[in-house]
Amino acid sequence: MAKGKQYQAASEKVDCEKLYDLEEAIALAKEVAFAKFDETIDIAVKLGVNPKHADQMVRGSVSLPNGTGKTVRVLAFAKGDKAKEAKDAGADVVGDEELVEKVQGGFMDFDKVVATPDMMALVGKLGRVLGPRGLMPNPKVGTVTPNIGNVVKELKAGMIEFRVDKNGIIHAIVGKKSFDSQKLFENIKALLETLVRLKPSTAKGQYVRGITVSTTMGPGVKVDHQKVINTL
Repeated sequence: MAKGKQYQAASEKVDCEKLYDLEEAIALAKEVAFAKFDETIDIAVKLGVNPKHADQMVRGSVSLPNGTGKTVRVLAFAKGDKAKEAKDAGADVVGDEELVEKVQGGFMDFDKVVATPDMMALVGKLGRVLGPRGLMPNPKVGTVTPNIGNVVKELKAGMIEFRVDKNGIIHAIVGKKSFDSQKLFENIKALLETLVRLKPSTAKGQYVRGITVSTTMGPGVKVDHQKVINTL
């Protein structure tokens, strides 16, 4: 009940009819956050696409310049020199056939998965295990790559993956409440620039139709999306 009252009090400080400047929205979201832990800063971007059509599926990845503030455990499927490259880059778990079997057996102590192309015939067996968790390596988001060392470094530093949901919305983590507002602004800008670059050629009308910033527990703050997009 107390949390309900706290949320209501926080919501009263946000004008639900107003579209805030991005900088103002970030500051307000941080200000009204009430949880005792360092809340995540989330963003929801409404796109003018129809995800039911394959040619309007917006999916990709972006390296946030200031990271996410989260410790990311990376598992890498690779062998030989590529396995050493992944390990040297900071991968937490590296392996080939035996690691595939370990994951099939229930090992899930990782947050991200990357693989070299030659490993995908084996890794494909893990589709039912990794797919539902959004962990299956995919060349479209850069997690199936011969440049495994670079991708491991990016994942450890804060590379995030995103995929439009059935309602045409991209949900992403862009940092922590404890982040300086300018760092959050830079992370959000990097994500939005990537989304604009990935605009499907078949998408008609206005592409970015809404942006909302919030913390894990706090209310959403609507952003003047048109103003933001015009500055990219």
